[in-house]
Amino acid sequence: MQVSDSGQAASAASGGTFAPLREKTFRRIWTSSLFSNFGQLILGVGAAWEMTKLSNDPSMVALVQTALMLPLMLVAVPAGALADMFDRRKIALTGLAFAAVSGAALSALAFAGLTTPWLLLAFCVLIGAGVSLYSPSWQASIGEQVSNEHLPAAIALGTISYNLARSFGPALGGLVVLAWGAQAAFAINAAAYVPLWIAFLFWTRRHVPSRLPPERLDRAIVTGARYALHAPQIRSVLARAFLFGFASAPLSALAPLIAKDQLQGNAGTYGLMLGAAGVGAVFGALQIARLRKAIGTERAVRLMALGTGAFMVVIAFTRSEAVVLTAMFVTGACSIMSYSMLNVGVQLTAPRWVTARALSLFSSALTGGIAIGSAVWGAAVAPYGLPLVFAVSGIAVILTVIVGFISPLPHSDGEGQDTIGLDNEVAVSLDLSMRSGPVCVEIEYDVDPEHARNFYDVMRRVQKVRMRNGGFNWTISRDIGASNIWLERYHCPTWGDYLRMRDRYTMADSDTQAEADAFNRSGHGTRVRRWLERPYGSVRWQADSPDPKVGTINYMGP
Repeated sequence: MQVSDSGQAASAASGGTFAPLREKTFRRIWTSSLFSNFGQLILGVGAAWEMTKLSNDPSMVALVQTALMLPLMLVAVPAGALADMFDRRKIALTGLAFAAVSGAALSALAFAGLTTPWLLLAFCVLIGAGVSLYSPSWQASIGEQVSNEHLPAAIALGTISYNLARSFGPALGGLVVLAWGAQAAFAINAAAYVPLWIAFLFWTRRHVPSRLPPERLDRAIVTGARYALHAPQIRSVLARAFLFGFASAPLSALAPLIAKDQLQGNAGTYGLMLGAAGVGAVFGALQIARLRKAIGTERAVRLMALGTGAFMVVIAFTRSEAVVLTAMFVTGACSIMSYSMLNVGVQLTAPRWVTARALSLFSSALTGGIAIGSAVWGAAVAPYGLPLVFAVSGIAVILTVIVGFISPLPHSDGEGQDTIGLDNEVAVSLDLSMRSGPVCVEIEYDVDPEHARNFYDVMRRVQKVRMRNGGFNWTISRDIGASNIWLERYHCPTWGDYLRMRDRYTMADSDTQAEADAFNRSGHGTRVRRWLERPYGSVRWQADSPDPKVGTINYMGP
């Protein structure tokens, strides 16, 4: 249901990989998530094998993977915004309930013999949508369930949970389908969400609401997207995740066809293939910290891409079940290490105020690549044949290494990402509501002309901070008549947006601002002015038009 990671070099010092299980809340939720992951994987096996019976079209079989992954691409982003805006526990409960109800409806239709190819795909989308709503809330709330010293190891356990299920779930799913049919697999999937729902229900989360009203959902989504757009580290991770997911999609999407057509097997063979990949993934998850420490994240991701692509080519041209299972083991290990290291790049780079949205964008990029890749590679099977498509996709995975030379992955230890806000007071003499705006902010600097170039370079980094945190139309100007005076200027759409922006600054952002302020020669610090822009017609003949009193805030605090 999720792909997480550890980057935990410090986990050994804090009790090892399994130390977070000593904390009761995390232990309950993690154990329950193991069952739900089993259910999700059993669903995937049942749906894929059922589709081979309902349709002879290879593209329809591949679309099962697309149907399960597409919601993660479409729903994950608004789900991440909701997780940052509201109580993550309630969002998780809602998503799990929706997935369980959808799974129960699918199993009822299957037992009644009413399943059709498109109906099966539709319910896969609905179940995936529930999981997509739940997943960002779960990942972003891990830090609330464990102490800071156990957080890296707890993130790692998310990977291990998924891949323990992945080790045995597909094989178990194949046995279930062989013994009782796909409808039994659908019923098990629906029931598997219930323990996790109960675990979240009894979690007494301490929800500290923001002192500001929540953003509108559309604005929250835009804010998260703008953060990623103006954060090169996050942008690099998202691009790599999409490309790797797209190129490696046949590993999951076309595996049923490998089992059925190339190996002349049955649902049990398909389950064994996925089980081998799952065992490899567990093995890979346990090696992440060691590999990352030994050669670094970027080199490790490149190495894993080479391994995944090479063994995909091996699968394409063999009819030996033993060779295929070995190759699936290797690709499972390499793939999960790639996913995990990309995931940890997001978790240790994004500040806390946008963590869920950043994770949802990562999930959307990865699963979107898999969903689109599944459809594209599946459509190519009929005209070009299964072996050629699998081989070409393997070569495409290898070629993603080139992207690493163009845009390497960030290396971060997660320090400086907690929000600190701004502690200077804002004097307000106008009656402002949260909707008042636009607001223009001007900051004046007195800089020695001999240091102009260095100051300008630092201000370009300040620009990224402003744009990531919610500023628009950023400019830096220099006084023609006094070359020592510089003026920074940016806009916020409303007063409420400006207040939220002030709450988003992290220690790393503060350090960047301090570098800029160090160039300022004025003994009184930087001179800041905040303007409420007035469009033509907004001022009466004799008096200013007052802003609506709904949600009025005279802001004097930090």
